Amino acid sequence: MSTSDAYRIAVEAVAEFIPAQSNPDEDHFVFAYHITIRNTGTVPARLVSRHWIITDGTGKVQEVHGQGVIGEQPLLEPGEVFRYSSGSVLETAVGTMHGSYQMEATDGHRFEAEIPPFMLAMPRVLH
Repeated sequence: MSTSDAYRIAVEAVAEFIPAQSNPDEDHFVFAYHITIRNTGTVPARLVSRHWIITDGTGKVQEVHGQGVIGEQPLLEPGEVFRYSSGSVLETAVGTMHGSYQMEATDGHRFEAEIPPFMLAMPRVLH
């Protein structure tokens, strides 16, 4: 087993448009996203902080840094899953999000868990 096998986190994201909170006439598009974080490594690891890169349909980029997620810094044992939901507001009907979680293993090793890019899109906007 290599060192990198010890420190592995898999991240999945699913986004949805929230029409009740959106107002397209005022360029206000609200999206929820649901994240699943799974420790696929062999060492317990805590999610310490997050870094999001949010790009709207015009190419405008917002970066968000913060401690933990939804007010928590979950410790994931090997094989354990943590799920949470949050949201993002765009000025366009389409955008993308990606980023990383900064993790700290119980042995003190720090590493990044990539959040793969996912699409934010109002239904029937993309063909």
